[in-house]
Amino acid sequence: MIDTLDAILDDASRRLARAASDRRSAMHTPVVATGDADARVMVLRAFTPWTLRFHTDFRAPKVNVIADDPRVGVLFYDQAENVQIRVRGTATIQRHGAVADAAWEAGTNFARRCYLGEGPGTVAQTASSGLPTAFEGVEPTDGELLPARHNFAVMLVELATLDWFSLSHEGHRRARFDLAGGTARWVTP
Repeated sequence: MIDTLDAILDDASRRLARAASDRRSAMHTPVVATGDADARVMVLRAFTPWTLRFHTDFRAPKVNVIADDPRVGVLFYDQAENVQIRVRGTATIQRHGAVADAAWEAGTNFARRCYLGEGPGTVAQTASSGLPTAFEGVEPTDGELLPARHNFAVMLVELATLDWFSLSHEGHRRARFDLAGGTARWVTP
C-alpha cells in the first residue's frame, strides 16, 4: 500500500507513462470529457509530466468545443489493480508544428488512413467506417495519404489537477494534487 503523497504522485506518473507506451495497459484508453459534458474513449499517445497527448481528426466536433472551452477531464481506470486516476486540464488542438508533424510521422499508414474518410459524425445512409471504399482493410501508400494529413491534429492536455484513488480491502486511499500550484493533500475516499 502506498502511504506517502510523493509515492502516489510517482505511481500516477509511472502509470500514465506506461499507458501511453503500452497498448495492453488498462489505462491506455481513458475516457475524455470536454466542456460540453460529452465524453468519449480516446487512445493516450504520449505522456510527459504533466501533459497528455491524443490524436484527433481536425473535423471532429470536439475541436470546436475545445476552441470555445478548453477545459477537459480525463478518467483512467485499472480494474485489475483497482486504481483510478482523474485529471483535469486545459486542452489545445495543434494541426501544424513540430509536435503534430512528429506524431503524424510516427504513425503507420494503416492508422493514418482513418483521416482519409468522412469527418467524424457525418451522417451515412448505411453502416459505414467513413473510409473511401478503396481503403477498407487496405493500407494506403504515402502518396495516397497526402490529403489525410490535412485532417490530422494532436490534442495536448496540460494537467492542472490529479486525483488518485485506490480501492483496497485494507482501506481505500485517495489523494488530490494541484499540479499547477504544487500542492498535495489526502482526502477521504
